[in-house]
Amino acid sequence: MPVIGWIIVLLSFALIIGSLLLLRDSANMRIPPEKLEKIRRRKAELDAQEKDEND
Repeated sequence: MPVIGWIIVLLSFALIIGSLLLLRDSANMRIPPEKLEKIRRRKAELDAQEKDEND
């Protein structure tokens, strides 16, 4: 395989590994409690609306 082929293969592996590491680091982000409470309230509202629509 020519040298340019090996360079492309190595760069693609580096890109994949870098993306996986970035994804792993971003998975540990914490949601602030006030935002989490807002999400829960919105979910409860949507569940109530769906229940009313189904009845």
